[in-house]
Amino acid sequence: MLRALGTHPRQMSFASTAEAAALAEVNAATVVRAAQLLGYTGWPALRSEIRSRYLSGLSASEVLTEHTSSSDGPAWATLRRDLHNLQDLSLTLDENQIARVARTIFDARVTLVLGSGSFAAPGLQLSHLAQTIGHDVRLHRAGGTTLFNAVSLLREGDCLVVFHLWRSPWQIINAMQAAAPGVRIVLVSDQAREDLVALADELVPVPSEGASMFPSLVASTTIVQATIAALVAIDRSAAMAASDRAERLWTRYGVFPEQDAGLQ
Repeated sequence: MLRALGTHPRQMSFASTAEAAALAEVNAATVVRAAQLLGYTGWPALRSEIRSRYLSGLSASEVLTEHTSSSDGPAWATLRRDLHNLQDLSLTLDENQIARVARTIFDARVTLVLGSGSFAAPGLQLSHLAQTIGHDVRLHRAGGTTLFNAVSLLREGDCLVVFHLWRSPWQIINAMQAAAPGVRIVLVSDQAREDLVALADELVPVPSEGASMFPSLVASTTIVQATIAALVAIDRSAAMAASDRAERLWTRYGVFPEQDAGLQ
């Protein structure tokens, strides 16, 4: 089975259990057991990992070539792909893990969020919504020396949340390595590579394959939404009070046009 994974990575990355068994010349039960022995819940979870690793080795134009066989138009292809991603996420989503991640952010003095390029988008949502309910969660977009300066300010009990999808710059991994002892690291990633697992206190797996050239962020956004909901659930009264304070501040300074009209 392991030999087949190395010999046929592309075919294995989208094979059914029966197809994987045929490629490996074993029965379907052996495929499932092999996935579980490797630490996955079953073949779908392992297949998602294989697919993510395979795609991470391709350029954007090569990824596009992977998707040219679809008979759907771009809109329907995107919708079907994301529905599939959410179905895969439902097989790996761990309610207890989301609760632990939320508790880590809740208890942290500061949470720093990292993501490169478009992969910072879920981080922007996490930081903004968490700030609205009273938590010091900061998205850091810059690289180079400013990135390492920001990480160096984290102390024991603080939190570092990293969105690592498809191909992320080595600076992101280096920043995780540079975090001080006692900083809790939450990694949202489409890969469970050994080097990533070793760095993270919590590795939240997400599928990220898109329908065209670039990865999808729908599953990562779902994780963010779940984490915010879990943060609210820890202390609903505090979350509501912080949100009300934010609303009063926005109203005071007329942040939204309709509030401007209401103040006159």
